[in-house]
Amino acid sequence: MIGSPTRTEAAEYYYTYIDKAQTDDILGHLETQSSELLAYLSTIGEERSLYRYQPGKWSFREALNHINDTERVFSCRALWIARGAEAPLPGFDQDLFAANANADAVTWAAHIEEFRAIRAATMHLLHSFTPEAWSRAGIAGNNPITTRALAFIIAGHVEHHRRIFVVRYQ
Repeated sequence: MIGSPTRTEAAEYYYTYIDKAQTDDILGHLETQSSELLAYLSTIGEERSLYRYQPGKWSFREALNHINDTERVFSCRALWIARGAEAPLPGFDQDLFAANANADAVTWAAHIEEFRAIRAATMHLLHSFTPEAWSRAGIAGNNPITTRALAFIIAGHVEHHRRIFVVRYQ
């Protein structure tokens, strides 16, 4: 069993996300989360996907693009660390990525399919990890982090944005 990360496996900031993934079965949780999020996203139409709950806030499309970019970055970090690479990884500037994504020009259906594909790739990657790989630690964005913590961050980050969708975008 993979188990939950201890408070020493990531910078305290990341527990904002880790704590949202309340499970010891992170792989099962990620699978269920994917199905549930895809069902929710399918209820939002193309026109509605351009909605912003407030000026200056991301549209549904921009927010889902951000979720997709973030999962890619954190999956890459997990791969890097799990496979034993020792070089530190750079930080991730979500605002820079969002500003350069042109997400509103991409169809909602394409964003949803991209999430489906990214999550499938993430699942394949995580299933490939050995028990030793899950506890391996590295440096990302100038902070120590374990492979296990990264999987929980991926789940918690999606949950964070799902809650924002439900509360602020409706």
